[in-house]
Amino acid sequence: MKRIVLTGGGSAGHVTPHMALIPQLLKDGWEIHYVGTADGIERELMAAYKEVTYHAISSGKLRRYLDIKNLRDPFRVIKGVGQSARLMRKLRPQVLFSKGGFVSVPAVIGASLCGVPTVLHESDLTPGLANKLCAPFSKKILTSFEQTAKSIGAKAVYTGSPMRESLFNGDAKAGLAFTGLPGRKPVLLMMGGSLGAQAINDCLREKLPELLKHFEIIHLCGAGGLDPKLKNTPGYFQREYVSDQLPDLFALCSLVLSRAGSNAIFELLALGKPNLLIPLPLAASRGDQLLNAQNFEKAGYSKVLPQEEMTGETLVAALLDLWENRGQYVAAMGREPRRSGAQRVLQEIYASAKK
Repeated sequence: MKRIVLTGGGSAGHVTPHMALIPQLLKDGWEIHYVGTADGIERELMAAYKEVTYHAISSGKLRRYLDIKNLRDPFRVIKGVGQSARLMRKLRPQVLFSKGGFVSVPAVIGASLCGVPTVLHESDLTPGLANKLCAPFSKKILTSFEQTAKSIGAKAVYTGSPMRESLFNGDAKAGLAFTGLPGRKPVLLMMGGSLGAQAINDCLREKLPELLKHFEIIHLCGAGGLDPKLKNTPGYFQREYVSDQLPDLFALCSLVLSRAGSNAIFELLALGKPNLLIPLPLAASRGDQLLNAQNFEKAGYSKVLPQEEMTGETLVAALLDLWENRGQYVAAMGREPRRSGAQRVLQEIYASAKK
């Protein structure tokens, strides 16, 4: 029996790449297990896959700030390592594939203790803390950016970002039916990731009357981000988060306002959607989104508005400028040949699997 363990969590960005691989893994005859936390978003997303067996382990959060929980969490990680090691001895998988996030650290270390080869994937331009900790225990480190592979060295392989094939099969008419939008103006899709983007939500809603003169708007505002007062606003559709309907919304939209998480921006690149990126600022992150956005801006794929410069006026101006000059962004994205790295990632996983 070919058996693989997947791990990663803490945000949807550490889970959705697995969703691009699972259909092909099943087709190729792999038994799939997933290691995550008991209450993380990874458990919620994996619940949609009846063929995947989910295992919850203990894990600490990797914080870069002072917090009393930092004293407790190393013991949670140690406990998780033990749980992971016992699971690996029981399952005896050929390979573990990790997408990062704090839950991956005990899973990867536990796999290493049992001789299970681990393949990591790093989505961002610079490796996250979890992947830095896991790198010594890994066989290969796959990357979305070519520059990242060059900077890591011998273990690294540039594969691109794995994307769900369904993203390329969206139906604009189905998107209209789902949203109830009239479809008479260009459609702006705003998305802030699974955790939302409150600063952008507030700014967009502040200028909603002005923006609705130019666009119909789909607003994916994150958990707890809905505004009941705007429920029946003509030309405006809001949801906390969507999954199955996202390909249809991509097919429907003409431009996108987004954070600069790696999975999201590579999807926009593959789909050729003109986009305005507002990366998570350094004060609220390790700076990975800033680097991602700078890279895409330099390549001509994206227009970037730093959050520190974002006001209602600058947001409207940037979106109108993006729309006016959309052709140059579409042309730049069209020169990038790679659509999805899913097959390259699978090739590297299979090559690393214990025979």
